[in-house]
Amino acid sequence: MKIISGTGIIRPSLLVVRYELPALTLHQPWLTTSSTLWLSINHEKGTGFMKKFQCSVANGKFASASVDSSLSKAERVHLGRKQGISSSSYSRPSLSEMKNEMMENRARVYEFLRGIGVIPDELDGLELPVTVEVMRERVDFLHKLGLTIDDIDNYPLVLGCSVKKNMIPVLDYLGKLGVRKSTFTEFLRRYPQVLHASVVVDLEPVVKYLQGMDIKPNDIPRVLERYPEVLGFKLEGTMSTSVAYLVGIGVARREIGVALTMHPEILGMRVGRVIKPFVEYLESLGIPRLAVARLIEKRPHILGFGLEERVKPNVASLIDFNVRQISLASVIAQYPEIVGIDLKPKLLSQRSFLDSIIELGPEDFGRVVEKMPQVVSLNNTSVVKHINFLKDSGFSLEQVRKMVVGCPQLLALNLSIMRLSFDYFQTEMGRGLDDLVNFPAFFTYSLESTIKPRHRMVAKKGLKCSLAWLLNCSDQKFAERMDYDFIDVEEAEIDYSFDMNTLMEPRSDESGF
Repeated sequence: MKIISGTGIIRPSLLVVRYELPALTLHQPWLTTSSTLWLSINHEKGTGFMKKFQCSVANGKFASASVDSSLSKAERVHLGRKQGISSSSYSRPSLSEMKNEMMENRARVYEFLRGIGVIPDELDGLELPVTVEVMRERVDFLHKLGLTIDDIDNYPLVLGCSVKKNMIPVLDYLGKLGVRKSTFTEFLRRYPQVLHASVVVDLEPVVKYLQGMDIKPNDIPRVLERYPEVLGFKLEGTMSTSVAYLVGIGVARREIGVALTMHPEILGMRVGRVIKPFVEYLESLGIPRLAVARLIEKRPHILGFGLEERVKPNVASLIDFNVRQISLASVIAQYPEIVGIDLKPKLLSQRSFLDSIIELGPEDFGRVVEKMPQVVSLNNTSVVKHINFLKDSGFSLEQVRKMVVGCPQLLALNLSIMRLSFDYFQTEMGRGLDDLVNFPAFFTYSLESTIKPRHRMVAKKGLKCSLAWLLNCSDQKFAERMDYDFIDVEEAEIDYSFDMNTLMEPRSDESGF
């Protein structure tokens, strides 16, 4: 057997010879045998490496299935063709080729986005679909949710969310909680980042925290609809510190759930920058801290009034319109919304209006606001009806003005009830109009439960008393007065000022702290 070696084998370090058994080959006139000898040669430095060649012993034919790797690609191709060997139909792409292909795919996706009106500049570095078709699927799905191109352009990172892996699981979870599908559009406009969230890692812990704050399960979806941003907060961050501070100033622990349900934005307020400065400012005006806590329990939205942008300017406006500094605490405690509305235009309008119908001066207007700050929000048509009722009842313009300054609530009472009380006053009590001018608060008392029974008791005993002595006291105090043989004039003094202590009275559930 003769071994035929190829050229280009330089200083081989290893020669392996594998001899295969001869195989019979049938030719037309004669029978020959051939055998194949496989050589594998490895060079130390990898140069001049002949991977494989085949030699035929019988007829001396030579065919190589490999080419020297030291040759260039063009040379190998040429040599392969020359030797009658077909090149492989598949070649693995290089890293640079793969990178170029990715850049081309992204360019096509960017071109598609620009074509529909989305600026893709913020998407650099974000993993995106490799085909336009998949990106179109995401855009179409967002459209079905009600989001417009402008919405997507406002937060283009939403295009990095997979429909099946991100969007659908999150929306299914929200739906199971009770968030209404009709609110999804506004929900996602306010907080599109929720589509990036993991249900288990991000969303479920927040929902469990809200439930731990005594928010009722049926109220959880309403809280999320009103303030979807809460789903992005960390439990150990702003949420826990804001709740802890409110409890610390006196907000009842069992009232926290109610407050958060009414105004969940509290969970996103920073204590040092928002809540604490607001509380301390109200304290500086004369409202005790516990009273502030009670106001927050009943009207938690007041914490959302901007201190510098709204609250302080409104307090300054109250002073400009003759509300006394000593009365500011009472005004705010009675009507906390007064520091959160666009106040100055309302003050100007109401002062001008009341001056036009009852000739109310600036100083008297200040007294009216002190006693009933809600006057700034009264409807003018309703006010006119009440003024006309008093005039039609026989009161002069001067008397009407005095009554309004003494008891501004007259401008907001139920007219039908006022008529019934006035009829009883005239027909059964037999008193003059001056009694009502001196005590206009008569109209604020219940006819059936207070005015009638007390009048009958006084008439039965034959006592002559003012309306203030008759009505301006509790039932217990009135029962004590019925034991008197004479009327103490000092006890009949009228105090229309708001009692701040009513906000701090102990509750039956104080043990719940």
